[in-house]
Amino acid sequence: MTISKAVTSKVTSLKSIEERLQIQRLIEATRVVTSTAGSDVVKGLTQIPKSLPPYYFYDDQGSDLFEEICELPEYYVTRTETAILEQCAGEIAKLTGKCELVELGSGSSTKTRILLDAYQKLGYLQRYLPIDVSAGMLENSARKLLRDYPGLLVYALAGTYEMALAQLPPKHSPSRMIGFIGSSLGNLKPEECDAFFLQITNALQVGEYFLLGVDLQKPKEILEPAYNDRQGVTAAFNINMLEHLNRRFEGDFDTTQFEHWAFYNETAHQIEMHLRSLRSQTVHLKSLNLTVNFAPGETILTEISRKFNLESIQQQLKTQGLVPIQTWTDSNQWFGLLLCQLQSV
Repeated sequence: MTISKAVTSKVTSLKSIEERLQIQRLIEATRVVTSTAGSDVVKGLTQIPKSLPPYYFYDDQGSDLFEEICELPEYYVTRTETAILEQCAGEIAKLTGKCELVELGSGSSTKTRILLDAYQKLGYLQRYLPIDVSAGMLENSARKLLRDYPGLLVYALAGTYEMALAQLPPKHSPSRMIGFIGSSLGNLKPEECDAFFLQITNALQVGEYFLLGVDLQKPKEILEPAYNDRQGVTAAFNINMLEHLNRRFEGDFDTTQFEHWAFYNETAHQIEMHLRSLRSQTVHLKSLNLTVNFAPGETILTEISRKFNLESIQQQLKTQGLVPIQTWTDSNQWFGLLLCQLQSV
């Protein structure tokens, strides 16, 4: 009898969640209609020096590993930004008023709960639109949120930022806020930042909001351990990119013959993360009809993580019409959170 009741309760709960959940799988749709999938891999591995887009970190396995990174003692970013959000979420909700939240690179949406709690407290909780390349992570985190927030609607988009921002559904609320927290802006080169900000402004209407997290410049003695943790989780995350390519493009990377290498470039103010070949080797990606030769010690740049000057990034945002109306930092000045409002340029 107890088992029967539990089953009935679970079915009712799942039905309620299904009614409040929509998932648009943009990546899968794109694979069907285009033959250009993997063209960025071909371009990156045939140029000198070799590189790969950070996008390929985030299959389901990579997304899980990144969640582990966020809990590491060396990785100050998540706990620092979380502390800032806990202090300012209520103020953010009051400044924006009733609006729906779009989040880029939502992952497990752990920090997002701080914002959702603040909006719920004011009676503003309506719809959340998470965007991530990992459809598995998206669905799993969305279902957890829907169990914990009975009044919430979730419209999830599985795809790249560019895909999702171009295909956002019509608003359910008077306004909209796009959140890009977690310091991922640092993965973009300066010219890519300008293009990204243009995508943000095109996705918003005048008067709507952009919430941005940025990792600030600090000594390499703090930065380098965050990308070279003692447990080796970041190394596994980096190596998993090759496993992802093997699975997705019928590759034969021998991941035991590559090593993780990350350091802080003090001139460019950026962490550089590489995969370094341990010997001379040849790799094939069958579905891309690609053969790649590696010399001993040759590297693939997999990620940059730029560290920002707060005044400079505020000025860059202003030139794009994204005017910072409030900025928060921690006591160490390690991380910045900026609430911007789109204004006519």
